[in-house]
Amino acid sequence: MANTAVIIIKIMPESPDVDLNKMKETVKHKMESNGAKAVTFEEKPVAFGLKALMLKMAFPEEKGTDFVEQELAKVPHVSSVTIEDYRRAFG
Repeated sequence: MANTAVIIIKIMPESPDVDLNKMKETVKHKMESNGAKAVTFEEKPVAFGLKALMLKMAFPEEKGTDFVEQELAKVPHVSSVTIEDYRRAFG
């Protein structure tokens, strides 16, 4: 039986000029192709027009957060990836 984790990840773009909609599409496709479900995004203002993408998803626990961070770091124009919250999902 596979366990699922709910993960919230902060993705920082390289600059305020990055197309966040394109980044969302790329991230969603990459995560869903690796088993993610219920992928949602929220944009949070940081400073000087820069916005962070807050990614929330259900993800297979056995793949781990290192895998998620490495995959998201490969997305074009991503400056940093930080796991903000990680919870095991039951049910």
